[in-house]
Order: sequence, then structure tokens, then C-alpha cells
Amino acid sequence: MNKYLIVFIFLISFSGNAQDVFGQWITVDDETKEKKSIVEIFKRDGKVFGKIIEIFDASKRDLPCVFCNGIDYNKPILGLEIIKNMKKDDEYYRKGTVINPENGKTYKLRLALDNDNNDILQVRGYIGFFYQTQYWERVMR
Repeated sequence: MNKYLIVFIFLISFSGNAQDVFGQWITVDDETKEKKSIVEIFKRDGKVFGKIIEIFDASKRDLPCVFCNGIDYNKPILGLEIIKNMKKDDEYYRKGTVINPENGKTYKLRLALDNDNNDILQVRGYIGFFYQTQYWERVMR
């Protein structure tokens, strides 16, 4: 009986980890559909953030964010926190922003795991009522 209880607890804890947005995600170019980078999503001070930890195109790895504003201006894109101040709200993470380092624009953001596949993250950026959704794939290592 104890053996089954231990296995059950292990499975519950493992499935809970698979149900959240935390971890590493592969981003994809909207136009070419090529893999662009890996973003690590993490929690700090009760809020959710995401930073670029890998850039696949070697020619772009050392570029600064020349279009970013404020404290992010001229910071290296590799290591840049592009997702900031997200808060969990029912099934979504909201109330935060995402920066596009290619043009410096900041968008309101909503993050959610795909209903059919917890290894796909829906990343939806908003300007007013208009939005665009990207689908990031969880890194499996």
C-alpha cells in the first residue's frame, strides 16, 4: 500500500509541474516558422518573467536592443527580460508585458498553456482590441 501511495504522490507532483508555464520555451519566427530563440519563464517576487537564454542565429547573439526604451536600451538581447510582471488570473497569466527586441515595441501579454497540449504555450500580445498569438514549444531536455 505504501508503495502505491509513493507512486501516486510522485505522479501528482510530476503532472503538476507539466501543467505550468514555467520552464524553457522555443520561440518561432512568425513569417519563416524557423526557430529563433529559447525563452526561460520563471517566478520572481510573486510575478512571472521571461528572458532570452539562447539565440539560434549566431549572427544575432551579440546584438544589443537598440530599439528598446528605458533600462533595456542597448542591453544585449541575449539575457534580456522580454516578459515582465505577469500575474496568474484563473487559467491565464496576465497584467504584464512583452517586448519585441527587434523593434522595441511593448505589448500587453496573456500566457496560457494550450488546452490540448501542455507542451505548447500560447503567447498572445495585445494592442487595444487587436492581438497576435504565437505558439511556443516547451524545451524537452
